[in-house]
Formats: sequence, C-alpha cells, structure tokens
Amino acid sequence: MKVLVADAERPREGGADRAVVDVAVGVLVRANGDFLLTSRPAGKVYEGYWEFPGGKLEAGETVEHALRRELHEEIGITIDAAHPWKVELVDYPHALVRLNFCKVFHWAGELHMREGQQCAWQRLPVEVQPVLPGTLPVLTWFAEEQRLTQATLSPVSLKTS
Repeated sequence: MKVLVADAERPREGGADRAVVDVAVGVLVRANGDFLLTSRPAGKVYEGYWEFPGGKLEAGETVEHALRRELHEEIGITIDAAHPWKVELVDYPHALVRLNFCKVFHWAGELHMREGQQCAWQRLPVEVQPVLPGTLPVLTWFAEEQRLTQATLSPVSLKTS
C-alpha cells in the first residue's frame, strides 16, 4: 500500500516503528452529489483543517461500528449502511494513520457539531481551506468518479466510411 506522507519535513513522533492507528471515516454524500466536510476542533492536531468526519477504532470495533459511534458522538446523526470504499495510509508527524473511508448515503437526525467544529456541504472544487492532507485523496477519487460518469454519459461519435 502506498503511503501518503504529510508534512515530510517534520520529524515523526515515535520513530519509524510506530503502530498504525485505524480510523473510520464517513464520506456523507447527498443525492445531488454534495459531500460533508467538517473542521477539526480547537485543541486537536491540525486544528481548523477541513476533513471528512470520523474517528479512531476502539478495541474490538469494526470500521462500521466505529463509524456509527463516531458520527453520532461528533455530529449527532445515526447512519444507515456504511459502504466501505477505499483505504489510505497517511504518515502524519504525530501518527501513522490508516483511514478506512466509507460512503454514507442515508442517515437520520440533524447535524449538530458537538465538538465546536464547523461543517460545510461541498462539491468540487472545495471552497473551504485548508484541507487536511488525508482528505486530499478523496477529492481526487471524487474527480475521477465524475470524469468516469461524464465519459459514460457523453454521446459516442460514430465514424462512417
């Protein structure tokens, strides 16, 4: 698996042999294609950066269980199915993180930013800045999906002889 290195010029806490921290990440997508980004709360590493909501897996938790718990704790919603999507390994100066991205299309409840963070529904190109390094691959994946969708919807030109 390829590793995304964030802030490569900064030293790595814990050195080269540090443990991987598993994180469940919810990519909430509305029917119109908008997706939810939240800001990192005050007092956390990368405070004020924008990311997809989620959090660390606790001992014995599956990605889906952790995502359900974290989204309820952080933003006050109860999700239906979490659709595993992609996994990205990000080497941050403070931690080596495996981000388990899941798309979520249906949820119940109103958004409540319970950690003092902000939220914004976005589409490409995103308007909020700065974006957390681990969020950038998702924006690329969305762009690739949009190109594929546009390619399948574009009329095919036929060449006649």
